[in-house]
Amino acid sequence: MNDLHVHTKFSCDSEAEMKDYMEAAIQKGLHTVCFTDHVDLNPNDYGYNYYNSSAFFEEYLLLKQRYHAQTEVLAGIEFGEPHLYPDELKQLVMRPYDYVIGSIHWIGDMFPCQKVREQYSAKEFYTLYWIEVLKAVRCGGFDSLGHIDFPKRYYGEIYYEEPIMNEIFKTLLEKDMVIEINTSSLRKGHEQTMPGKELLQIYKDNGGKYITIGSDAHEVKDLATDYEIAKQISCELGLQEIIYRNRKRMIKVEE
Repeated sequence: MNDLHVHTKFSCDSEAEMKDYMEAAIQKGLHTVCFTDHVDLNPNDYGYNYYNSSAFFEEYLLLKQRYHAQTEVLAGIEFGEPHLYPDELKQLVMRPYDYVIGSIHWIGDMFPCQKVREQYSAKEFYTLYWIEVLKAVRCGGFDSLGHIDFPKRYYGEIYYEEPIMNEIFKTLLEKDMVIEINTSSLRKGHEQTMPGKELLQIYKDNGGKYITIGSDAHEVKDLATDYEIAKQISCELGLQEIIYRNRKRMIKVEE
């Protein structure tokens, strides 16, 4: 098992310790864990400017030295709205990260909270959201697009039109990026991963071959949760799970 989307105390919305994750990873038999703490530069986000890369690497390097013989540990980030902050992203990834997730959480000053959901239907919000996703993939600079249908976590449903999804995926692949299968929606009571089979099939139809798998854990107990479900979906669709090291794609050999 691998988990390439894990949050620690270096994210504003987690108090989890790296070492506790690593002990859990060993117990669960994980091959690889990648810590991907939030980098949020939208002033509306309560995690605005919270992330401290120097403090992260100081602890990470000690942890890596301690656990490398038991479980592979990698350094990553989840960078919000990368198309809006390309210079900041370029500067940050000069540090030795293995993996960068690009995610869209905000549309301007709108987050899919209850107040916004009362004002915008799922169709209306998703229509705006996909435009932001397309802008992000056009800009590039990251390795994997995180939880591509993120509003589903809050609306409980998904809306899309195939033409813009085709454009998103074609652009993504032209930039040599992949998408993530994020399992956090399952433990929040939803029936599908993010994305589900429908979008993954469109991704494949556009030439997509590879995916990453992440739990989006913010607590140690959620590490690698529902990995097997994501793995089964990827296998059914003929998509290959990969990891990244030093920002380079690594194919995981199927056993």
